[in-house]
Amino acid sequence: MLIYLPGNHFNIFGLKKKITLKHIARELEVSISTVSKALKNSEEIGRDTKEKVQAFAKLYNYKPNNIAISLKNKRTKNIGVVIPAIVHYFFTTVFRGIEKYANAHGYNVIVCVSDESFDKEVINMEMLANGSIDGFIMSLSAETQQKGDFNHLKEVTEQGIPLVLFDRVTEEVACDKVIINDTEIAYQAAEKLIKDGRKKIALITTYGYFNVSQKRAEGYRKALIDHGLDYTEDLILQLPYREINEESILDFFDNNQIDAVLCVNELFAILCMKLIQKRGFHVPKDISFIGFTDGILSRYASPALTTVAQHGDRMGEVAAQMLIERIESDIDEDEETFRTEIIGATLIERESTCN
Repeated sequence: MLIYLPGNHFNIFGLKKKITLKHIARELEVSISTVSKALKNSEEIGRDTKEKVQAFAKLYNYKPNNIAISLKNKRTKNIGVVIPAIVHYFFTTVFRGIEKYANAHGYNVIVCVSDESFDKEVINMEMLANGSIDGFIMSLSAETQQKGDFNHLKEVTEQGIPLVLFDRVTEEVACDKVIINDTEIAYQAAEKLIKDGRKKIALITTYGYFNVSQKRAEGYRKALIDHGLDYTEDLILQLPYREINEESILDFFDNNQIDAVLCVNELFAILCMKLIQKRGFHVPKDISFIGFTDGILSRYASPALTTVAQHGDRMGEVAAQMLIERIESDIDEDEETFRTEIIGATLIERESTCN
């Protein structure tokens, strides 16, 4: 029996990271398929190779990823989609785009909602895997981004299971991604307010662990500085993604002489407009508003909200196309390169800003 003595890639006594098929294949200079077959004692693999692979796996206590195995063993023509919330118009439009493209190419779509929960996100992935799907399209939950724990995603991708992240993404996971030009469009939105003559422009946003909020804050900040306006943390209000305290919003407006507001979503914008109008302010004469997501609420708000259209339908179509191409490709994993597609957002002007 051949015993493989590893080089410097792994530390027997200090190994913390769970090894995967990809690690074993790279270390032994064989394909992932060879490793998988060798561990299953396949007759397709020579005895020496099987013994070498099995010895290495035993030495490093390799444990197969049951989620990934159930995905990899079958081609079901099903796609699993995990979104953070169904009540937000943006996510429903993305799902609509995914379903349209997938159905047109012979795939069914199964959707689950994480409800912004890390645990539910992990459970959803396990459930979808047990239901036999070919790959995932996901937008990360709030808790996942807050924890910074992406191991459940890495385990799947390291087994060669296709994953596409959209909107809420992380650079810590090697996979295809679809986003909008968040920084650029936030800059354009803030610049629109500046050109309307606004001087005290506030940003109402979520907590910084949301990658989209970070990028939109960057665009807001850059626009103010480029146009010679004071950028101060006093003009930034961070709100939780649920259970918003209306008093904190009123206090923010009472303590700052604000004449314009950029909000990172339409819910924040419409809520804030309602509250300040009850205070006797007029929109947009006294305070202008711009929000993200061109949803039904934006169009029927009073006044109608100027918004950033994120083109969720298009984002969904692109995500589905990327995933299906990955599912059906025969590219060796060691040669894989991942790409990020950027969808250009559009500023739609309505009554909440001056024309």
